[in-house]
Amino acid sequence: MNEISEFETYLSISQSKFGIYLYDTKNRNNFYDKEVTFEKTNFINYSHLKQFLDDNVFRIEKLAGKFIENIYILIDDENILNTQIGIKQKNYQPSKSKVYLQSSITNAKDLFKENYPDEKIMHIIINKYLIDGKNYFYLKDNLQYEQLNLVIQFKSISNEITYNLNKILQNYQINIIKFLDGNYVKNFFKDKDIKVSKMAFEILNGCNVNEVLVLQKNTKKLGFFEKFFQLFS
Repeated sequence: MNEISEFETYLSISQSKFGIYLYDTKNRNNFYDKEVTFEKTNFINYSHLKQFLDDNVFRIEKLAGKFIENIYILIDDENILNTQIGIKQKNYQPSKSKVYLQSSITNAKDLFKENYPDEKIMHIIINKYLIDGKNYFYLKDNLQYEQLNLVIQFKSISNEITYNLNKILQNYQINIIKFLDGNYVKNFFKDKDIKVSKMAFEILNGCNVNEVLVLQKNTKKLGFFEKFFQLFS
């Protein structure tokens, strides 16, 4: 019997394909995977999704030896919102530069929520750093500065979709830990032969140094960006 702590479960949803994967985090491969394709629709067919889950959840739980309690969902959807927000901030205490970085991103997040209250944030990505007039592709550790300008991208999905998916997964007593933009996850990697579950695992564990990992308050998993700050949902 396998210890469930060694595995993570991913559910991939698009308008033409469903996939579910039990990912072995130690050996970095799928312990179970099942995909089904169908004619593309303009919406997520929730009844077909429920049937797909009925066919596979029990199989995964039997294979793992324990119930699935948590799941990550990748969504490919034309309605995923991509929004960029520019933030300028003066740093009056260079020794506390990390605090100002966290403050800038928190301000941008609050601004996004204020303007898009019906959206669920999936990813926060810093697309541009302008520090004291110089462009950077990423933020160097322990960098001191006076003026910080950021261009921050938010990828989000409607609360209606997240509500419907949560409602379906509750039938199996499964908690959705995080939603991911499937298109972003797949396009981040040049090697298209990598399994989508492995791509998602790497994204969640900080392979994009410019993505801010939004952590649940009760989580013990800390991302790459924790060395700069922790941003809680």
